[in-house]
Amino acid sequence: MAILAISFIISCTQKEDKLLPIDSVKIETLTTDSISIRAITLMGSNLGFAGNKGQYGLYDAQKNMVKTNIKKQDTLLPNFRSVASTRNDFFMLSIQNPALLYKTGDTGEMELVYKEENEKVFYDAMTFWNDQEGIAMGDPTEECLSVIITRDGGKSWTKISCDKLPEVAKGEAAFAASDTNIAIIGDHTWILTGGIKSRVFYSADKGETWEVFETPLVQGKETTGGYSIDFYEDKTGFIIGGDYTKVDDNSKNKAITADGGRTWQLISEASGPGYQSCVQFVPGRNGQQLVSVGKTGIWVSNNTGKDWEQLSETGFYTLRFLNDSVAYAGGNNILAKLHFK
Repeated sequence: MAILAISFIISCTQKEDKLLPIDSVKIETLTTDSISIRAITLMGSNLGFAGNKGQYGLYDAQKNMVKTNIKKQDTLLPNFRSVASTRNDFFMLSIQNPALLYKTGDTGEMELVYKEENEKVFYDAMTFWNDQEGIAMGDPTEECLSVIITRDGGKSWTKISCDKLPEVAKGEAAFAASDTNIAIIGDHTWILTGGIKSRVFYSADKGETWEVFETPLVQGKETTGGYSIDFYEDKTGFIIGGDYTKVDDNSKNKAITADGGRTWQLISEASGPGYQSCVQFVPGRNGQQLVSVGKTGIWVSNNTGKDWEQLSETGFYTLRFLNDSVAYAGGNNILAKLHFK
């Protein structure tokens, strides 16, 4: 009888470990307003977003309603490509000179908490480790990446000096394509660069110290390299990109790591999607399933990036998973909820 019980437990465990493949997606359009959305952030079951022409907003899942607003700085309409959120606040960061970072204020209005003026300034991504500590990164204004950090819940931000960061290579920068240049697991932080040089900058202590690792992605031109990075846990990570001027080229545009980003191996060479702007691990799927989006549509891998299937030709810039079967996605004049099966 004991043997039968053990056999039953093993059988059930094996069935639970065998994940059902994702092979279809239903696109539920939330809004088709005239806004380019490259930055979205989960806020419970709701979604915060921001885009071009000073536009930002919230999707209220309970009311199934999208609310939008416009933020002006004097006469300037900022172009937002980075957003983040904590339990209490929503943040949005513009790309170009002057870089403007706004935080939900006590009055409910968006208040300016950081401003950077430099002809080279260009911010690409932002996220938080916890409710008090957050990070944003951008292209170099000196000989290192632009990295700003908050330790007080976003009330103030400090730019890290170049003597605390690895030096960038000539022509190394990043792409503000999907707000996914930064990945965080616990205290671990990874930043993906692209352009003439495509590498991964790594910190094990929430931005106090940094190392840098090479990637095998296509690089050497301003339009090439890594566009998006995600980690399932602190060892297993994935990067995707390519050349946005050659959207069908699927060589040297996908790589995987099993050692926390120290080494990367090309995967799915000359197969699967070409240029993609965002990749995300599907939560709760043991790191086996990935979804990517870009100009050529929505793609899925059910075996950690080895093989890919195109689920839709509808293009998006970015996505975030709400759970293991539902994600939000932003694109050119579209905000949508994706239902995977």
